[in-house]
Amino acid sequence: MHLPRPAHVASLAVAAALTLTACGTTEDPATADPTTEEPAPDSSDASEAPDSEDAPAAGPVTFTDERGEHTLDAPAEDVVALEWGLTENLLTLGVVPVGQADVEGYNTWATVVPLDPTATTDVGTRGEPAMSDITALDPDLIVTTTDIPENVIVQLEDIAPVLTVRGSDAEDPLGYMRETVELLGTATGREAEAEEALNTFDEKVAEGQAALAEAGLEGAEFTMADGWIVNGVVSVRMYTPGSYFGAIGEELGMVNAWTEGGDPDYGLAQTDIEGLTALGDVQFLYVANDASGEADPFAAGVEGNAIWEQLPFVTSGNLHRLPDGIWMFGGPESGAAYVDAIVESLTQ
Repeated sequence: MHLPRPAHVASLAVAAALTLTACGTTEDPATADPTTEEPAPDSSDASEAPDSEDAPAAGPVTFTDERGEHTLDAPAEDVVALEWGLTENLLTLGVVPVGQADVEGYNTWATVVPLDPTATTDVGTRGEPAMSDITALDPDLIVTTTDIPENVIVQLEDIAPVLTVRGSDAEDPLGYMRETVELLGTATGREAEAEEALNTFDEKVAEGQAALAEAGLEGAEFTMADGWIVNGVVSVRMYTPGSYFGAIGEELGMVNAWTEGGDPDYGLAQTDIEGLTALGDVQFLYVANDASGEADPFAAGVEGNAIWEQLPFVTSGNLHRLPDGIWMFGGPESGAAYVDAIVESLTQ
């Protein structure tokens, strides 16, 4: 079974006979893919968007995304989100999407900022949104990533204005995360909430830096990985410094030991168990997810594997499974949870 992944990574994976997986817009065929429409939002639900006294002030707003400049007549309130990282960021800003691609999948992989399924309508998969369901919601704005094909974005524009960002940018993943949060804040009239979320993230990173330095881990080599099992073989995806989580690790004062092969958006590289022999006694951090029904690739998947059992970070005990539900391609709240997970894993 595979982890959720971006469309461009998914295409490479198919071409390479089921290679590595990630966030983005294409659903993993081996992972549960619920597309059943959820009930329409209930006006009595406490998790809905803030009431009118907390709503952003009316008036036109202009923003510039990956496709150019756009102006809305007023800050968007009824928003449809087609990518989980954008959903997390909207929730962080206090905006509950009226529609969301794969609500169940989001609540499996991104539990740091959970989404109430009774408050949001499921609108298909991230790779294949249900146009009729989105139309029925009459949204003010649709937010998505460039992982969705251009012709699909054009179809979405016939329904409502579309805000389009890249899933990430391997040249500056932390900077692009910040830009995305600020952009969503502008489009929804939540600039103050965006600034607060980013400031809180910065404070968490500073706390993490101090904690690791106090533990003598400043400059320590680390890697971040996930993976899956196909026909008894473990495929491994490495998070280079161009990945969001890889970049956070370096921001904490450590050194990412896996620097090669990252894609231009998400900074993800592919290898296998034998490829991990290139690593020394690093702090090996990884993600698995019991709720997804997938076996832990670095436990059940490597049982009895002689190569794995002799890897330096395995024999030294520097193997760390991080808590489930921290979305690897999320925003400041997932990033803060990742910082906490690193500090706890490496200093306990």
